[in-house]
Order: sequence, then C-alpha cells, then structure tokens
Amino acid sequence: MSAKARLALVAGRPSPLGATWDGQGVNFALFSAHAEGVELCVFDGQEMQVLPMLFRSDQVWHGYLAGAAPGLRYAYRVQGPAAPENGQRFAAERLLLDPYAREVVGDFSWPTADEPAHGLQCSVVDEHFEWAGDAPPATPWADTVLHEVHVKGISQQHPDVPEKLRGTYAGLASPAMIAHFQRLGVTAVSLLPVHHFLDEQRLVGQGRVNYWGYNSLAFFAPEPRYAARIDGQSLIAEFKSMVRTLHAAGLEVILDVVFNHTAETDQFGPTLSFRGIDNQSYYLLPPGDLAAYENYSGCGNTFNLTQPRVLQLVMDALRYWVGVMHVDGFRFDLAAALARDSAFLAAVRQDPLLQNVKLIAEPWDMGPDGYRLGRFLPGWSEWNDRFRDDVRAFWLTGEVAAGALAQRLSGSSELFKNSGRAPQASVNFLTAHDGFTLRDLVSYQDKHNELNGEENRDGHGHNLSWNCGAEGESDDPSVLEKRRRLQRALLATLLIAQGVPMLQGGDELGRTQGGNNNAYCQDNEMTWLDWQNADSELIDYVAGLIGLRRRFPQLRLTGWLSGAASGDEQPDVLWWHPAGRPMGISDWQSNKLGAFGLQLAPEASAATPAENGATLLCLINRDAIPVPFLLPPGVWKQLCDSSAQAPFASCRREKTSPVAARSVQLLSLE
Repeated sequence: MSAKARLALVAGRPSPLGATWDGQGVNFALFSAHAEGVELCVFDGQEMQVLPMLFRSDQVWHGYLAGAAPGLRYAYRVQGPAAPENGQRFAAERLLLDPYAREVVGDFSWPTADEPAHGLQCSVVDEHFEWAGDAPPATPWADTVLHEVHVKGISQQHPDVPEKLRGTYAGLASPAMIAHFQRLGVTAVSLLPVHHFLDEQRLVGQGRVNYWGYNSLAFFAPEPRYAARIDGQSLIAEFKSMVRTLHAAGLEVILDVVFNHTAETDQFGPTLSFRGIDNQSYYLLPPGDLAAYENYSGCGNTFNLTQPRVLQLVMDALRYWVGVMHVDGFRFDLAAALARDSAFLAAVRQDPLLQNVKLIAEPWDMGPDGYRLGRFLPGWSEWNDRFRDDVRAFWLTGEVAAGALAQRLSGSSELFKNSGRAPQASVNFLTAHDGFTLRDLVSYQDKHNELNGEENRDGHGHNLSWNCGAEGESDDPSVLEKRRRLQRALLATLLIAQGVPMLQGGDELGRTQGGNNNAYCQDNEMTWLDWQNADSELIDYVAGLIGLRRRFPQLRLTGWLSGAASGDEQPDVLWWHPAGRPMGISDWQSNKLGAFGLQLAPEASAATPAENGATLLCLINRDAIPVPFLLPPGVWKQLCDSSAQAPFASCRREKTSPVAARSVQLLSLE
C-alpha cells in the first residue's frame, strides 16, 4: 500500500490489541486510559501519512485499514497532557511503538539534541509458518537439565558453525550446536533475553552495549540483532525455525523474560512507547511524587501489573510466545516485582495454555519484602540462590558445615515442601550469567570488572570464591590441580542434588571472563564462548555426570526424602559418616566435619532395568587430605571419582573406599 494513496480508517474492532492482518486489511487497537486523541502513522519509505483514530471502546482506540498488508510500517502519536507532576507524560509529536508490535524495525539512535525521532517503527507481520508437525518435547520437570546460554555468545566463535550463522538464532540451531547439547545431555536451552531491547545511552556513549539484553522495549518482538536473515528468511520465521529444529532434537526452549521494567528507564529516560501512550497506567508511580517512578527493578522504573490492561499485555505476550512461537517456558527476571500486589501469579496459574509450560521465578527484586525465595505458588520453580551460596561456601570457603550441604542435596525442603511443591521447585545452580564463571570461581578471590568502565564498583562483592592460592591465571601445578578438582567436585554436587540442575553455558568448556563477574556490557571475546580452547575432558565429565543422573531415578525424585523405611525396605536416604555409621546429631553440629556420604535407595516406583535400580552411595570430601570411608555392607561398584584423570573408570570396593581430597565419589551396590 502506498502512503501516497488516500487512506482512511473505518471503525474496526477493539480486540485483539495490536495490529492484526486478516487477509483483507489490518485492524489496529491501542489501549490508553488517559489519552485525549490517538493518531496512526503509516510509512512508505520516508513518507508518513497520519490517520486519526476516531473510534474508542472501553479505553481502547481502534481502526481498520482496508488493503493494508504484512510489511506495512507504522507507529502511533498520542495526545494528552504533558503534566509529569500529575503522572502524565504525553508528547503529541513523538512516534511511539505499539506495545503489541510483533516486529520492530529501523535503526535506533540516541539523539544528540532534544529530538523526538528515535528511528524505530513497528511492522505488520504474517504469522503463517509451516511447523511441519512440531511438538514440544514436554520433558518432565524431574528429568530436566537446563543450559543457560546467550544466543550470540554461544556460537559466535564456534568453528563448525557457518560464519554467516554465528551469533544468530539459526546458529544456535545449527548441527554443531545441537551436537554439543546432545553430547552434554542437557534437555533445555534457557536463553538470555530475546525480546527487542535497547542499549542504554550511557553504554553507547562509552562504546559499549547491553550484551545480556535485560532492557526490554517490545515484549512480542524478537531481538533483530540475532537474526541471520539467510535467503530472505524473516526474523520471526528464523526464530520459529530455531525452535522447530531444537524441538526435533529433543531440546526445549526457555525464554528469560523481563516484565519488571522497560527500556524507558526513569524520569530522565526516553519516551518510546508506554510512557507516551499512558504513563499513569503502565508504570508504578510513588503516591507522593507522581513525576517519579517506583524503582523496584533497580533499572529506573517498575511495570504496573496491578493495572488490568497491563497485566493483560503480559499475559497476552506469554500466550503469544507459547501458542504462536512454540516456546516451552519462561524464566522471569526479578519475579518478585511481578507478584507484588498484583494478580499475576493467579492469572498464570489458571491459564489453560500456560499451565502446560515451565515457569521459573527469579524470586527477588529491590523493592520492599523483595526476597521471596520459596514463596511462589505450586506450578512454579525458583532460582535457588541458597543452593548456590551453600555449595560454594561448603567447598570453597568452609563457611558452612555438612548439614547445610545436606539440606541443599535434599532439594531444600525447608523452602519448598510446605507450599505443596516437589523438589523440582528448586532450580539449583553454581553460577549463572550474573557472576563468576565456574573457572573464575576457583581462580579469583575478588572481582575484576575494570573493563566495564565503572572503576570496579559494579558487580557483587560477596562471591564465596577461592583462588586456590593465586589470583587469576597460574602455571603452578598445585594451584591448577586444586582448581581442577574443585570444579569437578562442584559439578558433581550440582548433578547429584535433588531439584533441577542448571548449567551456565561455557562452564563445561572451562571458560573464563578474566575475573569479571558482571560482564553485562561486554559483547566481545570475554563473553563469547571460547571453543578453540575448550576443555574436552571437562565436557566429557559433565556429560558423564548428566548420564549418571539420567540413569539413576533416585537422583531426580518427585517426592521428598524422609529417611524413613517401610517394612524390610531400606530408608530412602541414609546419611553416612566416614567411620562407617549413620550420621548422628553431634556429627551434624560439627563445623569441622568436611567428609560425609548419602546412600540413596532405589526409586520404588521406577520401571527401570535392575542395574538402574541399584542403591547409590555418594561420598563427599572437601578436606585437603584423602579420607578413607568405611562402607555400608555389600560389594560396591565405583561409578565416578571426580578427582581421577579417568573419572568414570570402574572398580569394585568392599569395606573401605579412599576418597581423594576435594572430591566426590559415586558407587552403586552390586
């Protein structure tokens, strides 16, 4: 459609919100409770035609443009008071993005003067895609192993990914990447944000970018910087192709979503969409200072999910990514901000489509009562930072005793059991994008974030790390051996614990960020996975541990360990002292005991081969010297020795088993 043609809107419909093509034209619908007028602006090249939207139903402005088709570029202008002191920030001449835009096009640039134009427009899309029988893997929570990855960083330097696909959605689904995921045995890729996001003006001025992407602007639109666009394939089709290919390989796709704030930031930020459409509705404003913003996110503003239409926007976005884009679940950034004083949790819980996907909360934010670990509803899993901290403190700093580690190995029942949830409510992790890599965790005592341009003030200071005697890179054999053992012991702890393990992408390669524990603005070799120097032995070790987890059902129980036995059966768990007896109260109270074991009975309901139903014994020794364990009665087969050069070499053990310093040993009863 040419903008030179005489265009006019007819009434259209107030639902659905957004721009919807029906084969004959496009229906436009925009919510604004406080606007005094709305204009639809459509573009043909550099020419813009302005079409007043004269129809409003229940605070939704709407109109239908006959003959309009996919590819049409558009934006809105919204009229109303420019009165920040009253919470109103309308800017009648500014072009605003549709909150429901499926694709955002154009090149955004920060103005050098007070210019309203920002260079972005929305594009009408055709949602048709040939899914070719795509079906979600629907991996049970108990069998899930998450792999947290960055779309660009994981393939940007992979030599077996075609150069034109590196760093893209297509690259993530390339044969080389799928082969790696399958070699590891992970069941889901958990992607850092892929919603359309912006680089903050401060970072752009410093020559940096927001690499992680936690600065969303459009909740329905995929981020275009990750698109390869090979052979003219559209951005949305490329994303869908990625999902389809990963599904065919048995891999689920989890999206990290940021609904707690937007890229419009604080009162000094840009007016790009929500702020200019209806500031009072879309954002939480302090009751005594309507010109400011509640900042529970730490990023300048807080999205207002207490407003029904804003809650609808988030729910519609989630349904879109599941129903149209076929993703398998979400990790909600700063999810406490979504749950505070809103109906969000109840809305998700009752939704028939979202009930069938994986829901993961980062259960904290910076607002009042912001730490909510263990307080989400059944159907939700949560990032368990207590697992992270207690496991690190046990192995690296000695700040917690055996009892704390036993609690984490048991699934953190004190946090999740009383809410009626299973151990899978706990998403266990050692490291994540935010913090040290695993290798850096055992190589640096302190953070080294100087390259971020903030004089090393950014990033967490409490890392519970240990450099093993040398800060940073070392060629000391004793230091390197400590680091090798500790990485493997930590990984073994992660994969024998009840709950859902999450592995940070690159930890299996031995990746370093040079001690940077806040590499959010580093889009370079620091954050891109270094495949050229990948530790192949470590990859095989992680794969072996995941294989053992898959083989033994008692490592992924759907019920809580109790220590109780019925009849002649052995208890489901028996905590074992190296002296050859069950742990007693005084043992648990000892801060010095650094070696203990747990015996796990075969999973009673598992329909598995006899070998897979064997009793499992996990022996743990954090001490700097070997500890000989007196074993429970029977003949034991060694499955794994995390300290050994050949960790999965098999041997038989009777009566005693020496457990090397800083290591984990797994045995099964023959």
